[in-house]
Amino acid sequence: MSSKKGASSFNATAEPLIRTKKPGLRKGALNFNSKNLVGYILIAPWLFGFLFLYVIPMISSLYFSLTSYNLLTPPKFIGLENYKRMFFDDPTFWKTLGTTFYYVFALVPLRLAFALFVAMLLNSKRKFIGVYRAVFYIPSIVGGSVAVSIVWKQIFGNDGVAMSLLALIGVHQDVSFIGNPSTAIWTIISLGVWQFGSAMLIFLAALKQIPTSLYEAATIDGSSAWKQFWNVTLPMLTPVIFFNLILQIINAFKAFTESFVITQGGPMDSTLFYVLNLYRRSFTYFDMGYSSALAWVLVAIIAIFTAFIFKSQSQWVHYETKE
Repeated sequence: MSSKKGASSFNATAEPLIRTKKPGLRKGALNFNSKNLVGYILIAPWLFGFLFLYVIPMISSLYFSLTSYNLLTPPKFIGLENYKRMFFDDPTFWKTLGTTFYYVFALVPLRLAFALFVAMLLNSKRKFIGVYRAVFYIPSIVGGSVAVSIVWKQIFGNDGVAMSLLALIGVHQDVSFIGNPSTAIWTIISLGVWQFGSAMLIFLAALKQIPTSLYEAATIDGSSAWKQFWNVTLPMLTPVIFFNLILQIINAFKAFTESFVITQGGPMDSTLFYVLNLYRRSFTYFDMGYSSALAWVLVAIIAIFTAFIFKSQSQWVHYETKE
């Protein structure tokens, strides 16, 4: 009797639940209710921008890379001919690729090292320290502009400050720094190093998160300032170094304004970067199909570098939460 009574009471309570259950969307499906609709409306501008300014142009560029297209005639599908031409028949491609690799491998370590050095200097409680941080960050705001590139061109030109200073100490040169194939690229690298502000701020924020107890323990153990930097500061900064490294490599591969304004790719194509060559192919020779292929090869190169850095992080990046 008691079991039957319990079963009947269970059915009495369960049946209304089953009857009142409303049909809904299957698990994982989108639920366009009023609350979600507001969210979609708010992100609609970004979605439209992402779709029409990124996705569609990327798909179009991929299609044009398989065509012969000069803006004046309809694109003609030619398959992989642009890529074959690039790798086997275009020595300029390899020249610009080598120049860009040289620029990236020289600039990124110097910029990160200088940014970390300045961040450590600013990681202290001093009077007007906020003003100093703002001053050091200013080059990153204006450094990539055309105006600063023009100023840099004047500094290292024939009548610039750099040549005048050398003349004062008795060093006379007939060719300016930007006119010499051996030094022209280093004038652009020096401008890139000068734009260290964003990396510096990221390093500074990370330095403030390192527990002071670690330095106190290292001091008690008799560690010198250099050992504390090597054994405490650097390991704790490796996640931020990893982040900065990826950002700086991507930005370095996309370098254009400095070379275009300061040297126009010269002298003797010593500063003809990959993106500048892509620009010339597009808007000087109107070879849109080939320039689209160049763009996709650059995407592949950046993706390979990024994947390699992500793959190698397990060997040198230390996370506090990692077991």
